[in-house]
Amino acid sequence: MNEQNEITLIRQADALRRSRYGDGVWIRGLLEFTNRCRQNCLYCGLRRDNSRVRRYSLDEEEIFTSVNQGYRAGIRTFVLQGGEDPAWPASRLCRTVEDIKRRAPEAAVTLSCGIMEREDYRALASAGTDRYLLRFETCDGELHRLLRDGVSLSERLKALVDLREAGIELGSGFMVGLPGETEETSRGNLALCRDLDLDMVGIGPFIANPETPLAHCPSGSMEETVRLTAMLRLMLPDANIPATTAAGSLSPGGREAMLAAGANVLMPNITPPRYRDHYRLYPGKTGLELDHLPELDSISEALIAAGRRMDMGKGNSISWRKRRVKPV
Repeated sequence: MNEQNEITLIRQADALRRSRYGDGVWIRGLLEFTNRCRQNCLYCGLRRDNSRVRRYSLDEEEIFTSVNQGYRAGIRTFVLQGGEDPAWPASRLCRTVEDIKRRAPEAAVTLSCGIMEREDYRALASAGTDRYLLRFETCDGELHRLLRDGVSLSERLKALVDLREAGIELGSGFMVGLPGETEETSRGNLALCRDLDLDMVGIGPFIANPETPLAHCPSGSMEETVRLTAMLRLMLPDANIPATTAAGSLSPGGREAMLAAGANVLMPNITPPRYRDHYRLYPGKTGLELDHLPELDSISEALIAAGRRMDMGKGNSISWRKRRVKPV
């Protein structure tokens, strides 16, 4: 794609985002509550065999304290993200979600905790879980099995179907520039997002972690990430699309570039500071850190300077709202 066509694409995506969502940017509080994981994905710094990671898991009171701080600051959506930690089965997650909803009744809760059983997702929905994020990362079945240490793409996709059937707002997405990816893979990734009719789409560039088997592989392209963000906005106009941490880590203006190409979500990190350095999916991980109200003010000022504004609402996607009113 030549430069002029790319500029046109980004402008079209930005205009479509404005027509659907206005200039508001949903603010989600990201809580990385455990870095323990039983999986051994080749690209992930939290992989089971990485012995250099200092493992941690927040207890319930630490989670509630973090959520309460964000809630007092005005945040109304909280994203609990972690590895596939055996210490956090669905039953414990259900109790935690119920307690969050009791303490913060206006809040929405998103979970991102990997593959579970169909009955687990239904239990999480009954407990009040609003959304679930489970990225498929690549549509290439062979590449998926290789990078995920034997876990099949079909298993991942079945979990997404189970989540949709459980009545949970569905989020997924992919990594840009994975080793072994082709142009056909990139097109397939977009098509799979469309076919899944996602309510949330999270993408970000691959960044090699030196403590993984992919340590010496080149990173994904920020330019390609922005281009694909714009294409996703045009394909899924009613979905929520975050400007992701990986983009900000790869390029100083990465998040801003994604926002300009159709993204409409930011996720400041509300994880207790003493744990943040240990949730290292990749090196150089940066984030919008939220410890005090002044940080929220600075995010607001930056968005205003870019012609946008913070929106602290629960932030359901338009696609989800439409889905909820469809006749059975």
